Amino acid sequence: MFGMGFTEILIIAVIAILFLGPDKLPGAMVDIAKFFRNAKNAIGSVKDTLEEEMHVSDIKKEALQYKAQLEDASAQLHKVSDIKGTVSSEIDSILNDEDDAPKATPSAQETVTFKKKKKESTEEEPKDV
Repeated sequence: MFGMGFTEILIIAVIAILFLGPDKLPGAMVDIAKFFRNAKNAIGSVKDTLEEEMHVSDIKKEALQYKAQLEDASAQLHKVSDIKGTVSSEIDSILNDEDDAPKATPSAQETVTFKKKKKESTEEEPKDV
């Protein structure tokens, strides 16, 4: 209690009995208890008044909103910075898939040449006689 040990409280009680006497001691104890209760209530009311005047609860709400906005912005920034890694890994996987794919060999019909094809006519052309 108040950082005092049992022996210190006992010494104070003995001194109080000597100065006040056994008749006035109970009344003095009641007065001391009332004083501490009133002091505690006064401190609490001062604290409440200060909080109301300074709008501490409103400031706390605003601070929490700013904190939430900063966390959202930070998360979006991390997503944007991770896009580079994601895109590069996707490109690498696509390139690796193309390298791993079996190469198609062109068939005889699909062979690309630069020779002119002969016209094959299905109808017979009339010949001049």
